[in-house]
Amino acid sequence: MSGPAALTAAKSLAGELGPPRQAGLRRLRDPGTGETLDQALVVAYPAPGSFTGEDVVEFQVHGSPAVCRSLLAVLGGMEGLRVAEPGEFTRRALLNGRLDLPQVEGLGDLLAAETAAQQRQALRLMDGAISGLAAGWREELVRCLAHVEASIDFADEELPEDILRFVGGTLGSVRAAMRAELDGALIAERLRDGFEVALVGRPNVGKSTLLNALARREAALTSAVAGTTRDVLEVRMDLAGMPVTLLDMAGLRAGGGRVESLGIARARDRATRADVRVFLVNEPREVEGLGVSREAEDLLVLAKGDLRPRGDLPAVSGLTGQGVDQLLRSLTAVLEARVAGAGTASHRRQREAIALAVQRVEAAGAEMRAVEPRVELVAEELRAALRALDFLVGAVDVEAVLDVVFQSFCLGK
Repeated sequence: MSGPAALTAAKSLAGELGPPRQAGLRRLRDPGTGETLDQALVVAYPAPGSFTGEDVVEFQVHGSPAVCRSLLAVLGGMEGLRVAEPGEFTRRALLNGRLDLPQVEGLGDLLAAETAAQQRQALRLMDGAISGLAAGWREELVRCLAHVEASIDFADEELPEDILRFVGGTLGSVRAAMRAELDGALIAERLRDGFEVALVGRPNVGKSTLLNALARREAALTSAVAGTTRDVLEVRMDLAGMPVTLLDMAGLRAGGGRVESLGIARARDRATRADVRVFLVNEPREVEGLGVSREAEDLLVLAKGDLRPRGDLPAVSGLTGQGVDQLLRSLTAVLEARVAGAGTASHRRQREAIALAVQRVEAAGAEMRAVEPRVELVAEELRAALRALDFLVGAVDVEAVLDVVFQSFCLGK
């Protein structure tokens, strides 16, 4: 429970509470009937030393549905108490200054994390990594703004000649730091959402069999009849702690019926948008006729490796498992190299706020490099950059995005 009635409600159920932040064994009774509900550990967290910044009480009850249902029914019938909305505890922590918005988003990511890499990234956000970066950038920009406004307010005074030179140099270093974070933001987003790996090849080349071997289960229907797969089949897996979605799709060829042609068009589109493509071919020149460009980090493997002699190119057999482990190692190496360049900002909202700040800092820097800088415009651009950083950490203008942030949270939390 969180809020001004929390301590009073807890005392009506459990009697006197123990010292703050210390668990005490208490018998919980219905205040109306005196009926025992459970024996529980009760912990009180008086404001402001709680997660939400308000008075908070925890009931550590026996977790049977009957106990939880009866306790919630009694609490819900008390005056001034109601069931928390999704994410409301965290929302109150934000509004009371216990967390900033990137930390809230990090908590949401941690609740949804499926792999170790996602867990580590979410914890970085929760620990205030973005907030620390923003605070450093903001401090430098405020110093620049102070120097610029001094040159405006005291234009007739003797000011040090190196003021504008200092501002220009500082803006350059801040811009470079922001740009570096922005460059890694897209990879951080992909890590948060999961990488897509497309299996690309002609019909009946063995993509579905390979998918089953990679997923270690019968995820795809296989057949000797070409064109069995018509739609895109997605299989989620954990690859060395990284979230990966394998995409099995229609074999790429000319012709075929109308339904197969639609599947081929969809396959080409998804393959083009995937993070990495694994081209499964009978011979290397087949890649040219598939209609999907091969990028530098894409993998090329020969199909039906159990039926061909060992050669220079890696071969794989989904049927026997030959080459599957090597393919997984190669794929892991490609994705780990990308993850190494990931930034801290893993949400589109964060990336857009940083991009806006970069844009405004670049505009201020460009004006500073003019033959006759218009310092009034520089000051205005710096204020806009500071507003973007305030939006990044949730200090201003975030009410419109809060409902979206909290919609994936469980009740309360």
